[in-house]
Formats: sequence, C-alpha cells, structure tokens
Amino acid sequence: MSREILVKAKIPGAETGIEVKKTICLICGAQCGIDAYVKDGSLVKVEGTAENPVSRGTLCSKGASSRQWINNPERVHTPLLRTGPRGSGRFMPISWDEAFERIASGLTKIKEESGPESVVFFTGYPKWYRPFLKRLAHSFGSPNYFTESGTCFLATVMANHLTYGTTLWPDLKETKCILNWCRNAPYSQAPGYATYLNAASRGVKLIDVGPLSTTLSAQADIHLRLRPGTSGALALGLAHVIIEENLYDREFVENWTLGFEEYRSYVQGFPPKTTEEITGVPAETIVKAARLYASSESASIVQSPSVTVHHTNGIQNHRAITALIGLTGNFDRKGGNRVIPESYYHTPTGLKSREAEFEQSRPWEEMAPRVGQDRYPLWCSMMDEAQATALPFQIQSGKPYPIRAMLGFAVNYRMWPGSDFMKEGLEKLDFFVDTDLFMTDTAKLADIVLPSCSSFERRQLTMYSPRYAVWTEPVIPPVGESRSDVDIILDLARRLIPHDSLLLQGQEACLDWIFEPSGIKMDDIKKHPAGCFLENLPPIPYEKYRTSGFPTPSGKMEFTSLVLKNAGIDPLPVYREPAQSPLSTPDLAKEYPLILTTGARLPMFMHSRMYRVPWARNLRRDPMVDINPRDARARGIPPEGWVMLATPRESIRVKANITEFVPPGVVNMYHGFPSADANTLIDPDYRDPISGYPGFKSLLCQVIKIQDNGGNK
Repeated sequence: MSREILVKAKIPGAETGIEVKKTICLICGAQCGIDAYVKDGSLVKVEGTAENPVSRGTLCSKGASSRQWINNPERVHTPLLRTGPRGSGRFMPISWDEAFERIASGLTKIKEESGPESVVFFTGYPKWYRPFLKRLAHSFGSPNYFTESGTCFLATVMANHLTYGTTLWPDLKETKCILNWCRNAPYSQAPGYATYLNAASRGVKLIDVGPLSTTLSAQADIHLRLRPGTSGALALGLAHVIIEENLYDREFVENWTLGFEEYRSYVQGFPPKTTEEITGVPAETIVKAARLYASSESASIVQSPSVTVHHTNGIQNHRAITALIGLTGNFDRKGGNRVIPESYYHTPTGLKSREAEFEQSRPWEEMAPRVGQDRYPLWCSMMDEAQATALPFQIQSGKPYPIRAMLGFAVNYRMWPGSDFMKEGLEKLDFFVDTDLFMTDTAKLADIVLPSCSSFERRQLTMYSPRYAVWTEPVIPPVGESRSDVDIILDLARRLIPHDSLLLQGQEACLDWIFEPSGIKMDDIKKHPAGCFLENLPPIPYEKYRTSGFPTPSGKMEFTSLVLKNAGIDPLPVYREPAQSPLSTPDLAKEYPLILTTGARLPMFMHSRMYRVPWARNLRRDPMVDINPRDARARGIPPEGWVMLATPRESIRVKANITEFVPPGVVNMYHGFPSADANTLIDPDYRDPISGYPGFKSLLCQVIKIQDNGGNK
C-alpha cells in the first residue's frame, strides 16, 4: 500500500509520520480518554482510548468534534488588551509579561484601596485547576472565590449534608434497583449510559423520574412523569406508601435516625391520590414504584447534579428525595448509596488527600464575609465558596462592601438568572480579566483577555472514581501563545502572593503535597500515559456509620435537620409549590399557562461550549423551544415555525420543536444561545431561599405564534 494512501487513511507509523498519543477530553465532565493521532504537531484524528475505564474506547459527538474545538477560528491566540468600549470586541495584542504586570498592579491597587475582598476570583468550566485558583484567592486575602457550582451540583451536596452530613454516591455495580431521578445520562455524560445498559443486562430494575421523555424513560420499568418542580411531593408520596405498607427499614430508622415520627406524621398528608393531584403521576404508578424501590434487595438513587435543585423549592425537594435512602436502609449499604470520600475536585475515590487544606490557605475568620453571606448564610456556612448568584446584586449595590475587580476563568454571564443583569454588573467593574479558549461574549467585556489551552495542549492530573488516575502531557503544541490555566495562576501567584511558598513550587509539587497521605506521586502516574489503577489501597467498607456515626449535629441521619431548625427554617423536608406555578399563582397562569423548564441537555452541546463547532451546531442551527403537539395545535404553530417564548420578565424569538419529548402543558428551552438566551426570561432573584439556586426549571410562560414567520431578528 502506498504511503499516500496510508497518510490519507491516517494510519499511524514511521512511514506516515503519524503518532498516537494519549490525552483526555474535557469538553464535559466525563473526562473520556482520547487517542490523539498527531502528524507534524497537528491533530489529524481522534479516537477513544480503550484502556480508559470510564469511556472504554467510546466518544460522544462532542469528543468526536475535538479537532474543530481545538482549531476553531475563534480561539484566542495571544493576551489581549481592550482598546474600545466594553463589549465592542476591540483589543490589541500584548505580551504575557505586560499582561501579568498590568493584572498584578491593577489587582494590588484595588486591594490597597478597598481591601482584598473587593477582588473576586471566578471559575467556570472545567474544574481541573480549581484548587489552585482557590488557593490564589485566599492567599491574596479574598474570601470571594466563586465557581459555576453556585448554580450547579453543590446544592445537591448541601441537601445531602443537611440530612446525612455527607455526600452519597450510587453503588450501581452492585444494586438490584435504580431510581433514576431526573438524570439523562446518554445526553449529559454519555459514558455513564453503559452503566445502565450493563445493569439492565443483569436484570436490574429501573425506575425513571422526570417530566421529559428520554432514552432512559423509554427503557424504564416504571416512568414517573411528574410536573416540573414537584419532586419533593412525589418523594413524600413514595415515602407515604413505604411507611404505610411497613416497607421501611425499621432497624435503621429506630437506631440511626432523628425525627422519624415527625416525618411519618408529615408524609401522611401525601397519600397517592393527593400526590397524583400535585405531581400528575397516577396514584397506582406511585404505589407500584414505591413497592419496587423499597422491596428490592438493594436500591440506589441516581441524583442529577442540578435538575432537582433548580427550583425555588429545590433544597427541600432534594432532601425529600434523599430521605428515601435512609428510610429504606440503603444508606452506605452494598448496592445502595455509598459514602466515598472525595479526593480531588469532587471525585469519589476514597483516597486520603489534603485538598481542603491546600485550597484553604487562610481561615475564613481572617477574611471579610463572603458575597452572599447576608442573603444565603447557610450556603456560606456549609459550602467552601461564596454564592455566585448573589454577585451581581453586590456589584450593583456596593453593599456591604464594593466589588471592583474580577479575575475570571471561563466566565459566562449567561450562567446567571436574569443574565442581562449580570452583564450589567460586569460592565460596572473597574477591572475585569477573563481567561478563555475563545473570544466569547463575556470575554468581550474584559479589560484583559488571556488565552488558555485545551486539554490536548497542557499537563494535568485527572482522577476517576474507580481509583484510576491519568497524567497527561501536551500532545500538540499550544495554539498561538495560549497557556495552561494552572501555569497562568502560578505566574500570577509569583507577582501577587510571593509569600505562598507551597503554591510557588509548581503544579506537580502541589499535587504531590495534596496526595502525600495516600503515598501517591505524580512521577509514578506519569509512567502510564493512558493512566493506571492506583494499587495497594485499602478497600472502602460499607456501613461505616455503625462505628463512626453520622457527621451531623445529632450523629444520626436527620429527617428533621438540626441545622435548618437552628436557622429558623422548617427542619422537615417540607413541600411547597414553586414560586410560579398553576397552583401557587393561578392568576398569573391565566396569562402564562405553560410551565417552562430550561437547561435540559442536548447530546451535541455542553451548556454553550459547542455552539462554535460546526459539526455540533449543524445539528441545531436555530434556537428552539420544545412544545407538545397538543399545545402547538392549540396555538396554530407549525413545525419549526417562529414563535415568541414569553415570561412576565422577558420574551425571546425561537423556533418551535414540536415533540412528545415534553408533556402537555410544559415547554423546554435549551439555554445559552446568544441570539435567544433563555436565562433572560428568568428574574435575577427567582431563587431557592436556602441555597440561592435559580428556579431555572419551573416557572410560567406562554408561547405565541409569530404571524409573519419571518425569522429570528
């Protein structure tokens, strides 16, 4: 076979000059292994790494688009200094040294004038460099370290901690029944779908909960298709059946729980028929699901990182869901929901590490109150970061102290409810630095833009829950003058916090320090380019609470949370209607009769991260709202007809995607489209009062046919 044919077929070898190098994809959080085919420093092909225990050689549509992601014309190639008005996109290239000096002098000046707390440090996606940025923030003296987890994931952690004092992870390899609550694994993190398929092949029963018809709901033994925002009522209805039919774990409840009698009394108000009236799930289906879950030899709840808490009643809803774990004795039991300590950016491995000590280089008591501490005190007492959703309010008001600068990494102002309100806040900052791969709409608001690398162009540690670790080296040169996020943080640290001797030792030395209690060193992981299982580590036992109790104030699982009680909040997982709903605001529902839920995944997108990638964008070129055929017919809306999606706050122009994916009375809008930003439809203060999380997934709206059908102008 000729060399020309071999090169065209991208066959690796000495004859073609194509080499296969190991790396990972970090477009989403699955962190799939990548075999990068590289020729003359250019990426020519990607395939999945067969050795990776999570992705097992597979790639989703996002990972398969890696070449277009990396080589996108919107990549930022050099540090940029703004020369025009904010948002104009007018910048001039500057050197890294000049960028660092300008940033260091600007942040130091503001620190001296207004205190370190007036400088905020924010990170969006991905998460791999977060321990380094948080340490930079605290060593600088600022308590105001924020992440996108201020609207994603951490509220579920908070709800779990209020009940159990710890985070829980599903033991899917051992379970006999999966209660999948509002998580669409095939779309959100594709490799996780294999776990469900493997479970089904073993005869594991699947109960799927959620208003949308998904791949999993089609495969489920039972689908509980509830009205958005009513998860708490459904969980209480399931508990009613479990208690009434004596299916709960009496030994666990009597010996290891607090407040069961109050909980039992409360769930009496949620018999199946009443629960049906609230949720829309038939009473007989509720009974059937409760019996299957509670009667299984073991049962595991899979929790979405955000769907159940993106409501104005989110924390209590999620507490009601996770209370089912203890009620049935599936807490830290084989096949139930396990307690597995996290070791590195929320990866449950059980490895001993000093990540928390590394991040928290200065005690909270030595710093000013965090942003959001006045509005969401429980969040700030339980979570080790400020509450990002409160940030635009403090920027705008200047109270209790001014916020004047932001050092940001992958900031997307469209993450916030009322995203235009957050944009206004960024425009008011004295100094704004954004680090990103692309010239995003948020980056256009910055004073300085720094170019970061993709996962193909940098060194990093990645850990997986099966106790598998990968250290990747760059497989291609950085695009332009882009740099690793950690290298950027370390270069700024040398100028801003030269007293932090540990951080200044560099990335590998810091990671060695973090994992010293486990005896893990980066040099050992480096010997395995595709990654390796971490061996000679003690197994993680089940039912650890029997010897150590629970890390709650009572030392038990708390049906009645003492933390909430002491804060003057109902300690039971009470159900309240969403702040906007057909039941809570019937007058508003006359004008806005449909329920809007936003943010459900599409398989080719990850938030807004793939819009600029042609392969992904061609699968949905226009912003679309999912609407049931019944609701579309009632409004005379044709397939892909242009409509106005309106809420009491705002309206956007989108196309109608007529589909049974959503039930009658519900519409779904994917988020983050620049031309039709769903988050502008939501009031900036439409929040859960406990966590501060936005009510992205249950508010009222109307869909109106546009008569001229003239396009999205």
